[in-house]
Amino acid sequence: MKRIKLLLFLLSLMSSMSAQDKLFTLEELNFGGKDYHRLQHENKWLTWWGDELIRTDVEECYLVDKKTGKETKLFTLDEVNRWLKSDDMFHVRALSSASFPYPDQPLVALGNKKSFLLLNFKTHEVVWQDSISGQIANDWNEVSKATAYVKGHQLYVADAKGTEHQLTTDGSREIVYGQSVHRNEFGIQKGTFWSPDGMRLAFYRMDQSMVADYPQVDIFPREATYEPDKYPMAGMTSHEVTIGVYDLNIDKTVYLKAGDPKDRYFTNIAWSTDAKTIYLFELNRDQNDCRLVSYDAQTGNKLAEIYRETSEKYVEPLHPIQFLPWDDSKFIMQSQRDGYNHIYLYNTNGQLLKQLTSGPWVVLNVLGFNAKQKSIIIEANKYHPLHRQLYRVNIRSGKMTQLTSDDGVHHGELSVSGSFVIDRHSAPTQPFNLNVLPVDGRKGTRLLTAEDPWKDYVQPIFECGSIKAADGTTDLFYRMVKPHDFDITKKYPTVVYVYGGPHAHNVEAAWHWYSRSWETYMAQKGYIVFILDNRGSENRGRDFEQATFRQLGQIEMRDQMKGVEYLKTLPFIDMQRLGVHGWSFGGFMTISLMLNYPDVFKVGVAGGPVIDWKWYEVMYGERYMDTPETNPEGYAKISLLDKAKNLKGKLQIITGYNDNTVVPQHCLSFLDACVKAGTQPDFFAYPGEEHNMRGHASVHLHERITQYFEDFLK
Repeated sequence: MKRIKLLLFLLSLMSSMSAQDKLFTLEELNFGGKDYHRLQHENKWLTWWGDELIRTDVEECYLVDKKTGKETKLFTLDEVNRWLKSDDMFHVRALSSASFPYPDQPLVALGNKKSFLLLNFKTHEVVWQDSISGQIANDWNEVSKATAYVKGHQLYVADAKGTEHQLTTDGSREIVYGQSVHRNEFGIQKGTFWSPDGMRLAFYRMDQSMVADYPQVDIFPREATYEPDKYPMAGMTSHEVTIGVYDLNIDKTVYLKAGDPKDRYFTNIAWSTDAKTIYLFELNRDQNDCRLVSYDAQTGNKLAEIYRETSEKYVEPLHPIQFLPWDDSKFIMQSQRDGYNHIYLYNTNGQLLKQLTSGPWVVLNVLGFNAKQKSIIIEANKYHPLHRQLYRVNIRSGKMTQLTSDDGVHHGELSVSGSFVIDRHSAPTQPFNLNVLPVDGRKGTRLLTAEDPWKDYVQPIFECGSIKAADGTTDLFYRMVKPHDFDITKKYPTVVYVYGGPHAHNVEAAWHWYSRSWETYMAQKGYIVFILDNRGSENRGRDFEQATFRQLGQIEMRDQMKGVEYLKTLPFIDMQRLGVHGWSFGGFMTISLMLNYPDVFKVGVAGGPVIDWKWYEVMYGERYMDTPETNPEGYAKISLLDKAKNLKGKLQIITGYNDNTVVPQHCLSFLDACVKAGTQPDFFAYPGEEHNMRGHASVHLHERITQYFEDFLK
């Protein structure tokens, strides 16, 4: 018996040691990997039914007690399909996307590719159903039960009775209705906007007939086919956008009389609470003159210019105005005009009533309102640039109350009345916590503390710190990822991972300091990976972001080289084996660093890189660089074509063959420049892929990136 016990103990010990020595594969770490799901932290999918908390799952929906976390089953998938008496056409496949649009009614909204319906889960009856799911740009309004959608390039509205109303007849590849415009800049994500009562629909019409085609090609048919993409490049002719308003009551459409749409941007459409007035931000092509304008929704006539903001650099409206639920004569507006994104209270006459938030920090997100307390619930980095907390802001007093207490990153989802918030939280050493909090300051309830899904694996060391930028005063934050068996007496090959561009950041106080899983894979192979957020990246205020104006890549490189200077001070960094890698703007930065500092970086891998900004899109490119005609020196300075001769190290360039964001002209032109200069980069293209590799191609991509460093840096 003693021998058996000893044998079992030894087997258990061996098993434990084996688990602790377990190494990661890219199939586990990469989001396209076959085993990726196994290494994700535990989660619960929650949604609101008014102020009631619901957990949705594939097979069941549960009512969650907000005080205790106790769950009570509402219904199951089998029950739903039995109540529907459905054949396969209307069979519901899962409940994970179920929603509960009516706070005072036991109705669940469910859909599949063929239908969308409202089911009373107490009486087990279908109370409403349509059959237009699966069309493009579906936009359903819960008040009128009308749906806007695009079919065959034309915009339609189906009313609550299912009657189809065709709004347009001239839609085509060149005349686009009801979809996102201005290439998804200025916060635009869709093209239809219902009024609060669901009886009027504002929609975009984009005429891109005057925009040049970029000649994309589909290589997969027997004979490759031409699939051109409308792509307005910096300084060239852009599309023209107008805004229509359809009135379901009278089956009539009018267009806002905004004047000539040429070289203008219309964004952040908002409705008044009485559905009579439309508000939007209008921006000139230079993007330095922004105006909030109101229009009569019935006639399309311009009513007033409510607000105007100008800048010597650029103004970037990203958020529609939001009316106070308890006072339809007042609204909040977000602006960076004092140097940081903050909230301002206005009335509809354009009078500034007060600035509600202020200070050297950023309002990151407005979750909504609490009418009872007359307050706004926001996410902000007031506590620290790397941390995100939830706050309640009193409209009357301006008093700001922090709702979350744990360090780290909090993302909130507000209940319908604004009385409760779902708090999804992560910290450097904690993968995920799930809480529900009353916004009145009472103690919340922890619903889930997720275990470390990597606990059985050998994990790298994740560190965070700060250095000074090239200006000598600004703090820049970095992440460093080291091998699990790091030895300070050894020297390690090191890869600088870089993005560096606007509207992105790489370092925050989330799990593992927001590390990308590829960094873990590299650390496992014996590398140190260093990531620095330079000036020009997001969430640090207007001046921090706009420091790169008219000279993209220059300030960013200086800051990244400050990071390299810091690496030189560390005895364990092998400066003879320093590599660099990035994608998109990071690809541009990778090649820029390789060519401007050819004796520093031995190996680089650049994905989807911008090579010359005159080939990038109008909206983004001109915001930061102006046009090639107005800023020729800036464009010439940052172009990488004439620097191809500087290449010394090993450089691999990777692109999606059908990239419609950074078109292949960039990479191919750089290869041509290298041929003429006699330099020898390596090149790989993914057929059929766009700007980012999708599915399992992403695993292949990251194995290729890794192998390049293994071959030439290690």
